Amino acid sequence: MTGHRFKPEKAEKLLDPKRQELIPPNKVIEILEIQVSDIVADLGAGNGYFTLPLAEKTNETVYAVDIEPKMLSFLKERAVQVNRQNIQYVQSDLENIQLNDHSVNKAVMAFVLHEIPDMKKAIGECKRILKDNGRLAILEWEAVESEMGPPLHERISSDSLKQFLLENGFQPKIISLNQAMYAALIDMK
Repeated sequence: MTGHRFKPEKAEKLLDPKRQELIPPNKVIEILEIQVSDIVADLGAGNGYFTLPLAEKTNETVYAVDIEPKMLSFLKERAVQVNRQNIQYVQSDLENIQLNDHSVNKAVMAFVLHEIPDMKKAIGECKRILKDNGRLAILEWEAVESEMGPPLHERISSDSLKQFLLENGFQPKIISLNQAMYAALIDMK
């Protein structure tokens, strides 16, 4: 979409307590229906806002996938602090995800789709890495002004994302998380 990437220098903003109120990680775990036996990918993991809670919920591997090595380093530091050892760190863009076909049960792509130049390719990659009956949650910023998040012109409205997903063969369920954020939930067949 924009190709504009989040800057690692702003990594601490991702851990802001206000963000906990707006989008608690447990809400994403609930939406994805994470089980202890799930292998999970956090696509655009950043410094682990969702990765660490996901890794606490499953006994299996959580793949933290991010294009930015500095963000993965921040995440590694945080994982060491809480003794979380079931995370594998994967430096990769989301248009060519460096994971095997059908390697994960669940995946979350949180607030990064609007940054990816080729959204169609990225969505195809999500489908490729998910097992049959897998589940993907795409979290994005609603196209409204809000205190947090990217500029309005970089946001993807829930209606636009739903239409894009339908045009690409998916049957998304749109879930409003709050006024400024939503999730597109896709169950793979």
